[in-house]
Formats: sequence, structure tokens, C-alpha cells
Amino acid sequence: MRDRPDERNGGRGRWIVVERAATHNLRDVCVEIPKEALTVFTGVSGSGKSSLALDTVAAEAQRLVNDSYPSFVRNRLPHTAQPDVQRIDGLTFTVLIDQRRFTGNARSTVATATDIAPLLRLIFSRVGEPSAGYSPAYSFNDPSGMCPDCEGLGVVQDVDLDALLDLDRSIDEGPVRFPAFRPGTYRWKRFAYSGLFDRSKPLRDYTEQEMRDFLFADQMKLPAPDPRFPKTARFDGVVTRMRDVYIRNPPRSKSKETEEAMHRVITTRTCPLCGGARLNQAALASLIDGRSIADWTALSVDRLHDLLTDLRDHRVAPALSEARRRLEALRSVGLGYLTLDRVSSTLSGGEAQRVKIIRYLGSPLSSVTYVFDEPSSGLHPHDVRRLTELLLRLRDAANTVLVVEHHPQVIALADHVVDLGPGAGRQGGGILFEGTAAEP
Repeated sequence: MRDRPDERNGGRGRWIVVERAATHNLRDVCVEIPKEALTVFTGVSGSGKSSLALDTVAAEAQRLVNDSYPSFVRNRLPHTAQPDVQRIDGLTFTVLIDQRRFTGNARSTVATATDIAPLLRLIFSRVGEPSAGYSPAYSFNDPSGMCPDCEGLGVVQDVDLDALLDLDRSIDEGPVRFPAFRPGTYRWKRFAYSGLFDRSKPLRDYTEQEMRDFLFADQMKLPAPDPRFPKTARFDGVVTRMRDVYIRNPPRSKSKETEEAMHRVITTRTCPLCGGARLNQAALASLIDGRSIADWTALSVDRLHDLLTDLRDHRVAPALSEARRRLEALRSVGLGYLTLDRVSSTLSGGEAQRVKIIRYLGSPLSSVTYVFDEPSSGLHPHDVRRLTELLLRLRDAANTVLVVEHHPQVIALADHVVDLGPGAGRQGGGILFEGTAAEP
């Protein structure tokens, strides 16, 4: 057992002091949490351990950090409510690593979330043959490396004309099967008053040029529009408008009807140019021992780790070493089955939490407080042991590690334990025990 922080540092400012915390079911809890130590908060479900560690300590630290920014920045940050606590002293910059899943950004993968991607790009830029160029040339998030057809997404979306159009209907009858183009709507008025089409003629009878204009016109200047058409506006075809509004820049909020209509008329398929690899042809043609960077990221973490273990090249020795270290860390938390090209938003909450741990392990920051919410959940006992090793590594880098946990293996390795209870809800919220795991 390591010396307690106050013993190593003379007792000066080595504690996070919480006075009279009453967040949720906490009952005026007062507690001292040692810094640069691993503290585990235990108790039955609903006892208040999360209310203390996450909703009081972590929440107040985040609120204070946000308050340090100018109002322009604060207004764009997530709002953090002030916890019900009389005073907290000794807070440091705090990172909450909970089990919330990654947001739905299709450009974020396991490789980018763990910062392994930059290492692989560096390796290929130095060793890949023929070279595609500097590191950005191997990134699907950079114009110099992304596939020009899918713009680095690996899939292409487009409008299904058969699903979108009823060719037997005229403009007056509503030939477009999409809510925004119903008769009388703003979008409908644009082609109804454009002066380009006979509003009573079914689409099936349109000439080739009329159909081309109706579907694909792009900022067309109208020769003789209806007076009701906006005087300074240009005309866009239905597909042009659909691609711009619902594919390239989809609305963040939309009605259930619009969302269902989008699923019905917008198709998604693997990009035929890059085959889903997201990269341009120059990046895909650059190989190391017959494999491209896309081939590497398509391997499981276990297989890529083994491949890099056998690879030796003095030009990229530091990058190889760090990549192997991060891959080993992923294996150590039971994620060896993941592929690096897996989209982050598809990970479960537990998988996402463990991926976040790996990202912070490589941080050069110290004196940070890391707060974890039941990181052992769903892990095999062997992986729990390896998880605790990672938590201890974070602690030994001069950080404070707070863990809400119930697993005996994690509790046994704690420098300090705070047990809450005795029951759940109104029966909890009190401190039952503070001390080392070895104390009775």
C-alpha cells in the first residue's frame, strides 16, 4: 500500500474536501478525498455513491471550469447545474469517464477516438510504398486523403427517384412523396410558380428537358416566372434541393414524419470508388508488406497488435512502439475483438468508457482528477485485473482517480474507500466507512 497523500506531502492541500453535500439523496455528507490516490466509492445501488462522486465532485469541477470561460463560450457549452453542496475545496481539472455512448459522428472511429490513427498515418507516410505524401494524405477526415466520391464517409447517399416520385401525378396533384413538397408548401410553390412546367401535366408526360429541370436544376435563373415566385430567387430542382437540405446538411431536429420519409426515399450504399475504405486511391495504393492503412484498421486489435509486434523499422520506431502500447491497452480492457475502423457511435456504453480510458492514458497532463462510473461492468475477471492496472497507471502519473464501483478486485486495490448507505434512496445517502480497504 502506498503512503497516504498527506504523509507524502506534509498534509498541505492534498485533499478534496466536501462539506454538507445534499445532492439527490445525500444527507449533508462531509468527506475528505485524498489527491493523487485511487479512491473507490462503494455501496448498494441507489446508496448515493454516484451522487457524491459524479453529481457533486465531478459536476462542481466542470461547472467551475465552464464559469472560467467568457460568456460567449459558456453559452455554447453544455449547462451544468450547481450541485447541492455547501463547499468543496481542493478541486482540480476533472474528467468524467462515464458509460455514455459516443455521439453519432460518422467520422469518429475507434482509431481516431484512441489517437491510434495519427500514429498509423505517420508510419505509412514514412514507410508506405509508394508514398501518398505527408500524414494527412492517409486521413479520411482530410481533403488530401479522403475519397472524393464519399468525402471520407465510406458510404454514398442519394435520392431514390422511384420512391420519391409518383409519375402519374401532376404538380397540382403533388407528385413528390415527401412532406416538404406537398401542395401548398413553401417548396411546392417554388416549382409550381417557376413558370417552367404545366402544372396539370403528369410527370410521365414531361419532355427530357422538363424532367431534367424539375429534378436537377441548380440555381437556374428563370426566364418567365409566375409573379408569385420570389423576385430575387433562383430555381433548384427537387433532387438538388433534397441533396442539399437532407443529405449534405441534414436537419438536427425533424418531425417523425420527415424522418420516416427520409428513410424511405434516401438510399445508403457502400461507396463504389473506395469500397467503403473512405480513402482516395493514392492512400489505398500505399502498402507496407502488401497491406494498406485501410487493411490495418480493418484488422481486430489483437491481430494488428501481433502484426506490429513483428514489424521493425528504425524510421518509425517511436510511432510503432506507441501504437503497440495503445493496442495492448485496448486488449487489457477486453477490447481486443474491436476493429479500429469501427464507428465510435456503434460502441456500447461500456465499450465507449473503456475506449475513453485508453485515450487519457497517453495524456501528458498530471494533477487531473479522473472520475469513473463502474468501469468493471461487463468485464471478465481477468480483464478486471488488467483494468485496475490501467487505473493505477493513471494514479501513478500524479493524478487523482475516483471510481464508483462494486467489484471486490477494484475495491481491494484502492488507496481509500468511501462506503455509502446503508440502503438505497431515502435509506441511503450517509457515510458508513472511510479508510483503506485493509481496515476492518
